[in-house]
Amino acid sequence: MATSVRRTVLNLPAAPVGPANPLPALRPLPTSYSLDERAAAGLPRDMARQIGYEPLRSLLPVRMLDGYDRERTPTELDALVIENDQLRATVLPGFGGRVHSLHHKATGRELLYRNPVFQPAHFALNGAWFSGGIEWNIGATGHSPLSCAPLHAAVVPAPDGGEMLRLWEWERLRDLPFQIDLWLPEDSAFLHVGVRIRNPHERTVPVYWWSNTAVEEHPDIRVLAPADRAWHREHSGPLRSVPVPEHEGVDRTYPSRSEHSADHFYDVATGDRTWIAAVGGEGHGLIQTSTDTLRGRKLFHWGSGRGGARWQRWLTEPDTPGYAEIQAGLARTQLEHVRLEGGEEFSWLEAYGPLSADAQVTHGEDWAAARAEVESRLTDALPREAVDAAYRAWLPHADTEPFRSLAAGSGWGALEVLRAGFALPGTPFDATTLGEEQAPWQELLTTGVFPEPRRVLPPGSSLVAPHWRDMLETAPADPLTEYHLGVAQWHAGDLAQAVRSWERGLELAPSRWPLLRCLAVADQVGGHPKRAAERFAEAFDDLCQERRDNGETWTAATAALGREAIEALLAAGCTEEARLVWARLRPAVQQRGRFRLVHARLLLAEGYRDEARAIFEGGFEVADLDEGSELLAQLWSELSDEPLPEEYDFRMRPAD
Repeated sequence: MATSVRRTVLNLPAAPVGPANPLPALRPLPTSYSLDERAAAGLPRDMARQIGYEPLRSLLPVRMLDGYDRERTPTELDALVIENDQLRATVLPGFGGRVHSLHHKATGRELLYRNPVFQPAHFALNGAWFSGGIEWNIGATGHSPLSCAPLHAAVVPAPDGGEMLRLWEWERLRDLPFQIDLWLPEDSAFLHVGVRIRNPHERTVPVYWWSNTAVEEHPDIRVLAPADRAWHREHSGPLRSVPVPEHEGVDRTYPSRSEHSADHFYDVATGDRTWIAAVGGEGHGLIQTSTDTLRGRKLFHWGSGRGGARWQRWLTEPDTPGYAEIQAGLARTQLEHVRLEGGEEFSWLEAYGPLSADAQVTHGEDWAAARAEVESRLTDALPREAVDAAYRAWLPHADTEPFRSLAAGSGWGALEVLRAGFALPGTPFDATTLGEEQAPWQELLTTGVFPEPRRVLPPGSSLVAPHWRDMLETAPADPLTEYHLGVAQWHAGDLAQAVRSWERGLELAPSRWPLLRCLAVADQVGGHPKRAAERFAEAFDDLCQERRDNGETWTAATAALGREAIEALLAAGCTEEARLVWARLRPAVQQRGRFRLVHARLLLAEGYRDEARAIFEGGFEVADLDEGSELLAQLWSELSDEPLPEEYDFRMRPAD
């Protein structure tokens, strides 16, 4: 059959992602890895330099996605299928372009870990993320903010004359456009993926990219890569070089043999072919390879410990296989960012396909022989020269304009193209995609005035790039303009000026709570917990008086600000005031798992230890629990001397 791209619908039990958190993400991000002089001395010079280069310090202008729950209902998800005689790939354009399934027709094998449910969890930089398939991570260390966001999708002519699926968007953390082209050459058993990241600006920009592939984890699954050493890191631990395959008496290339979750960044020698494979006990599995630009390879596993097993169940359904991830990236580790000069681009080609090898060799004790067996089978199926040739053949098609639209992403790229007139052939950010979120910024661009809202609502998204900050500074100093200007100044590191902008806006603001909340966060960051608590309480009171209905937007704002206010008041020892905020939350909000945890903390602060413990005994689930969070364990230790119940154990490191 000829290669085709078509629409379909995927039916899955799914929990809705929910609305974005209306409160701007002002709090600084914790650094992903602290590199002191001693640690840097043990790393290659280029790696140390890239670890220290422009780590992400703020999520702005991206908003948090924390409004989901764990109630799944049968749901139809829009999907796109790329198919030829040998493979069928199913892609979710509404969820970061995730490849949900890669089915090998000849053997009937699913090559990926295909999650039977859609369950958001707090793993992405901005919150919502889900497990399974092949995900595309751009922006900064961590899972992409686009994990649960729609991408633009369209059909483009493939290099061999067939059809190719193009996905593209504007990545807002680094302010960069990117594209992902997926196609199946005729009679090929390998999904080809061409990726391009462009820097249309004059300034140098830090870039991050990792392609993460989930594969089913069984006791006999072994991950192989062309390396004898790896940079190993357990959760929140140091980065250190260890031998491959055996480390501390355990063969770490079998994910199920490690007790705790860990990253293994394989140290692939310069000039060696880049690949990584997951191979089962019978010698069958998945292999990924690429052109040399994508130099990094990594294994992630949850480990066999209780916390890792709990996370595995949390992300899917009980009694389903777990997963490990084999990954490929621009740098050797995920702690690094790579410089992309102004006007330049990164591009490469990846290929994903089935692998069949001699299981006795791939699972034997001779690591060199196991690697050689896999690389030999890869060479037979897809020679290195063929991958390089496919890349050269694709690159001229990267600029080809799409001819059939399949899905729409956001309007942020269209706004940037409208502002700067960027020429981005192949990725049309059409003005028709401009929507309600972009409307006030488009008016600022064309008139120099940021418009007042036509109806009372929480403020919309803030833009923080230097060019938008400059426009806000010259616009009339209305309260809403001062609010957005303060957010942009805060992002730029000018904290004092941001506070002055918010204070100026507060003087005449008809809606005070957004500005008061910003000032409260500034107090927290500045080390004034008592004043911060008072401002949070005042902001929440103002919000309760202003909110107009029980709709999605106002409910999200009330829940987010109420939670912040209670936590700030408890931290400042203002227990009675925290109880007053709790009493004004909607009953439906109070019943959410996150707020049941907040209530347990409140009860404990009030001296009601038994009542707080009763919340644990009654059972609850915190849908947006942070990856690796130990909040539940910490609170339980204050309530009981008994071991932490298994259902609350999400610890990703050895217990003290």
